[in-house]
Amino acid sequence: MAGERNGGEVQPANGVHGGEVQPVNGGHGGEVQPVNGGHGGEVPEIRYTKLFINGRFVDAVSGKTFETRDPRTGDVIATVAEGDKADVDLAVAAAREAFDHGKWPRMAGSERGRIMLKYADLVEQHAEELAVLESLDAGKLLAVVRVLDVVSCVSSLRYFAGAADKIHGETLKMSRQLQGYTLREPLGVAGLITPWNFPSIMFFSKVSPALAAGCTMVVKPAEQTPLTALFLAHLAKQAGVPDGVINVITGFGPTAGAAIASHMDVNMVGFTGSTEVGRLILEASAKSNLKPVSLELGGKSPLIVFDDADVDMAVDLAVSASLFNKGEACVAASRIYVQESIYDRFEKKLGDTMKSWIVGDPFDPRVNQGPQVDKAQYERVLSFIEHGKAEGATVLTGGKACGKGGYYIEPTIFTDVKDDMIIAKEEIFGPVVCLMKFKTEEEAIARANDTRYGLAAGVVTKNINVANRMTRSIRAGVVWVNCYFAMDNDCPFGGRKMSGFGKDLSMHALDKFLAVKAVVTPVHDSPWM
Repeated sequence: MAGERNGGEVQPANGVHGGEVQPVNGGHGGEVQPVNGGHGGEVPEIRYTKLFINGRFVDAVSGKTFETRDPRTGDVIATVAEGDKADVDLAVAAAREAFDHGKWPRMAGSERGRIMLKYADLVEQHAEELAVLESLDAGKLLAVVRVLDVVSCVSSLRYFAGAADKIHGETLKMSRQLQGYTLREPLGVAGLITPWNFPSIMFFSKVSPALAAGCTMVVKPAEQTPLTALFLAHLAKQAGVPDGVINVITGFGPTAGAAIASHMDVNMVGFTGSTEVGRLILEASAKSNLKPVSLELGGKSPLIVFDDADVDMAVDLAVSASLFNKGEACVAASRIYVQESIYDRFEKKLGDTMKSWIVGDPFDPRVNQGPQVDKAQYERVLSFIEHGKAEGATVLTGGKACGKGGYYIEPTIFTDVKDDMIIAKEEIFGPVVCLMKFKTEEEAIARANDTRYGLAAGVVTKNINVANRMTRSIRAGVVWVNCYFAMDNDCPFGGRKMSGFGKDLSMHALDKFLAVKAVVTPVHDSPWM
């Protein structure tokens, strides 16, 4: 069981450029080429590499460690403690004690909110260090991490800090001489397993509502990107989050992740990752204590462009929707459907646009796309590209690895794609796009829904009636019209079908950390009912 992902979540707080995530503009007007870093590419001092349990950094019980690597080169960044079941047991025990006997769930919501606001301030103060760690460990563009990821982390904490004292029950109008009301109580110890594509954003998408609800937690970050979670645990202690409330176990899915999912003293699990691992977590819950599970899983999201769209705008949107974060996003628009009357113009414009796309060092501000997160993901994406070629799809752009080292892949756009091809059906989680044409609105709906996933979709049209019919017809958790990646703390996010269930973001995110309890007492001789 793993915190890694064939899908992940992009969760900007207020977005960029008016709510849409745009790629960093390229510099050279030529072919895809790696360039040297602008930050200097130096590895910062890595201060936190041990497990964080009950407010202290400690070695793993086994003494084991593992390496986290720089995807730009494949070189080792740091050696990190490898937690397993024994360490999870210690972390769960600390979280259990903090919940059953500690002050966090017993604080007034306003006091929890005050500590969370201090935590947000500290994240903001350490924004540059956090951004460099994230870019280094995950291969993410430093310029984007600065303005999007870190800002989203701070925004998430502040949003849920404001929610901490607004968790209310309801008064029940009962039909007999009874008085009833509901309480919304924190569930207890939460097991939170996060992916590698947005390590810090996903840390807070789960930790922030859990803190606001009054839960304690054990967090397992993906083994590919452990560094930011440990750094954020350190900042939580500085902010005054009591010991035992946040525990971080770095390690591998089949050991540490499985131990969390099957633990009898964990009261819920929140997971973002692949559909395959989501199944294992559900199975572990069923075999242990039937803990509730929230899953945000894979996607194969369609972007549907109608013939009334502005082609230039639609192409720009398609590029950002499909290639943002080097395609390592579960909502990536990896299936682009264009109405046939504008298809040729769209294809040519898309091909021309990609000529100025720069793949290279994510520390260089001129770069549009950094390396894939690790060697395994790099090889997986390349294998899908070879499948596409073998199945008869045509390579419009890209189609191979690039650079002399590291895990760089050219952005690859396939045309002549049929819906039953592997590249059109499976989540690739890399810079690979299927470009297809359609004739009618009904055809677009049928093909958009012809997938086991149901996470996100996009529609580009100037016709409000078409937009309304499409948004009601596409079976997905979110449908964006004339925008993409338009996420916000106030907007619930989560999937349908095999993209999972449960919501992140918005007040709905609190629901998975709260239990509803009904309280009923008799009311004798009431003058009214």
